[in-house]
Amino acid sequence: MKIAFLGPEGSYSHLAAQSFLASESTGEYKVNDWDECIPFRNFPEVFEAVIAGRVDAAAIPIENSLQGGILQNLDLLQDSKDLYAVKETVLRVDHRLIYKQGVKLSDIGRVYSHRQALDQCAAFLTREIPFASLRDVESTAFGVSRALEDESGKSAAIAGAHAANLRGGFVMSEESIADEKNNYTHFLLIKKGEAALPKESARVFFSTVCPHRPGSLLELLQVIAKYGINMTKIESRPVKDRPGDYRFFIEADCSIGETQVKDMLAAIKEHTLECKLLGAYSHN
Repeated sequence: MKIAFLGPEGSYSHLAAQSFLASESTGEYKVNDWDECIPFRNFPEVFEAVIAGRVDAAAIPIENSLQGGILQNLDLLQDSKDLYAVKETVLRVDHRLIYKQGVKLSDIGRVYSHRQALDQCAAFLTREIPFASLRDVESTAFGVSRALEDESGKSAAIAGAHAANLRGGFVMSEESIADEKNNYTHFLLIKKGEAALPKESARVFFSTVCPHRPGSLLELLQVIAKYGINMTKIESRPVKDRPGDYRFFIEADCSIGETQVKDMLAAIKEHTLECKLLGAYSHN
């Protein structure tokens, strides 16, 4: 089995991919030497790799406990045909500063990391490195490699506490520099084909677009309540090329194998403009 992730190696997506790969070894399937986690440069490439069949699955971050949904990935999952989330896992995010030993924080001129990591450490950066230029890169792991290339010590990076292979005198801060220490990211394992969906699940994930009129969202919620389904989250995104229309992404505590869940989804299709099943999964 090959699982795609946002590279390079050492990113949180890599950790999630490794966790999913290990979980795939349960039951009849056993992980072999040729199984691997494969890095890609960006999320569109990760999704395309699954669609094209170059990999069997992908590990995708879908929500952060501080910043909410990962909007790009919500849109990519929505727009992709025949892709479904089939497992989930949650990783604790522990952001550390990677910098050259002996360099004063006030002398650091650049900090490299993924945009979400930079945003989640905003208070520390403003307080301790107020004049540094914040450089948004593809992943936290790539940010580390950029910092290590600068032997002057003027560059630093934000990466996870699991970051390894530091060299050239670079060290890691002893404590988390995140604004909020209890920070978690929710990952989904994406596979191609409805046959990949489990027969039973702990949660169901779907999207829907309500008619653009008063009370339509209330009617949607009433349909869900009618079938005794408990929502765990709901998030809205503008519908592309349709100003004023919004798509709701909804996750609910229920099993895809239950008759009432199938009846609920059918009822939602009748009362809304669109309804798409995005996945059904249990915790990895």
